Amino acid sequence: MSVYTDPDRERRAPEPPKRRDRTAFERDRARVLHSAALRRLAAKTQVASPGEPEPLGNLQILRTRLTHSLECAQVGRELGRSLGCDPDLVETACLSHDIGHPPFGHNGEVALDVVARDCGGFEGNAQSLRVLTRLEPKSFAPDGTSVGLNLTRAALDAATKYPWTRADAVNGKFGIYEDDVPYARWVRQDAPEGRACFEAQVMDWSDDVAYSVHDLEDALVAGHIDFALLADPAERRLVCETAAKLYCSASPEPSGAGAPDRDGLPARRAQPVVADVAELEARFTDLLAEPYWPDRYDGSTRALAALKNLTSSLIGRFCVAAEEETRAAYGDRPLTRYAADLLVPRAQRLECAVLKGITAHHVWISHETERARQRELIMELAERMIAGAPGTLDPVFREAFEAASDDAGRLRAVVDQIASLTDTSAVARHRALVSRGESA
Repeated sequence: MSVYTDPDRERRAPEPPKRRDRTAFERDRARVLHSAALRRLAAKTQVASPGEPEPLGNLQILRTRLTHSLECAQVGRELGRSLGCDPDLVETACLSHDIGHPPFGHNGEVALDVVARDCGGFEGNAQSLRVLTRLEPKSFAPDGTSVGLNLTRAALDAATKYPWTRADAVNGKFGIYEDDVPYARWVRQDAPEGRACFEAQVMDWSDDVAYSVHDLEDALVAGHIDFALLADPAERRLVCETAAKLYCSASPEPSGAGAPDRDGLPARRAQPVVADVAELEARFTDLLAEPYWPDRYDGSTRALAALKNLTSSLIGRFCVAAEEETRAAYGDRPLTRYAADLLVPRAQRLECAVLKGITAHHVWISHETERARQRELIMELAERMIAGAPGTLDPVFREAFEAASDDAGRLRAVVDQIASLTDTSAVARHRALVSRGESA
């Protein structure tokens, strides 16, 4: 007997019965997997920008936002299933979690947030909900408005990491734009305020695990990081200072988060675990002492195998720790929706933060000049698209621009257009508009 209810499987727009015998969540997974928005992630930044030259003679192909999403989905599906979640539901959430990310990843988010300041700002997680419920065309409500992929309530809730608007945001993270609140209210029907559902928590931890481990792997393969350098105590301290600043700093909770829900269970806190540099250094030292941690990488067959063993061992370490901690608190019953919270030991949260700190220190911070150029490109692209709109927009976004009732709505249509672009198409669109302006 399913632990999920009819309201969990409800869709915003009713649909006629289907011929094939598939569950509602299997249909959700298929809709996301076949969406154009997911395919576009193949040309969006993860660590290296798509199209960036691969290391000479390297058999490894660096990850894109799409391959990261697929790997996150595999991690989440197994972890969710082990805890009693519907695996297709968790996989749908994992496949969807980055579907709203703009060109150049988080760097593009920063630029678009500036562009969108007069229409409520930009956040990749809120954009993902917007893509799923509005922008990816598949279904329409009886009144003619788009309902996006028309996923089930449970799938949309599971894909929402931060179930609040910017007004209640923590560290800038929010998952709902103000003009998407009506749909979000439907998604969050009867949900505790400010608390992500259990499946969303599984997705969130799977995302952290996948990108902390795989981004490190890609940075090593691309030559941004040297194993020998990580053995240097001074270098480890710099990494931990970055991790402490970016991933372990104190922050207030959003309104409603942290309070017990109606069943007396502790609501999941949205802010990161707080730690100082010394504690992070201790966790880093313990990680480096593990027998599966290589001492070098030279691209040889054995080195590639050792690197792959490192990634699989770390993923197992993080997932098993979460499963055991959660099971110790809740027992062996199926854990779904709002019946539990995913519990991850402090040690593993800090280890995950350290891995993210390695990549941040050696890739993002050291490549700030290139990142600044990317932000400038997005800003210039937005300026020219706004000036030439609606003629500079693709038909679907032109339609939204022309239907908008105010300047904020028209600006949001332009932002939606830019967010939909891949890294390469953003560069090409920018080049075309600059050339057009110079020849005018």
